[in-house]
Amino acid sequence: MGRIIAIDYGTKRVGLAVTDTLQIISTALQTIHSNEVVDFLVKYSSQEKVDTIVVGLPVQMDGQPSDIETHIQIFLKKLKVQLPAIPIIRYDERYTTKMAIQTMIDAGYKKKDRREKKHLDSISATLILQSYLLSIQ
Repeated sequence: MGRIIAIDYGTKRVGLAVTDTLQIISTALQTIHSNEVVDFLVKYSSQEKVDTIVVGLPVQMDGQPSDIETHIQIFLKKLKVQLPAIPIIRYDERYTTKMAIQTMIDAGYKKKDRREKKHLDSISATLILQSYLLSIQ
């Protein structure tokens, strides 16, 4: 079995999370600049078997797509060209940022560390992945 990667896409930073090879546990992988994410995923998938990529689906409370969705669609087109054999699944990411903030507080992150968005992005990706894993079991 290969890994599953989750992506919390942002125009500046992208949070990444990955499962173990048994697809049981999700852990934060990295936060990288949005311009580097496709190259990073191509390199990562050449070193590790990746079964699926889960990309957060930002939906507003009224069910309408968030403003960032247009940027995500551009990213998805590039990703599909570079990694055509890996299925891409969209998964609702509502409330992940709020849950990530609470997770950081619960984990004892200092206020200064909570301000660093890279932590927030990778934790959000981990929450997206964990939620996705629960939905397919």
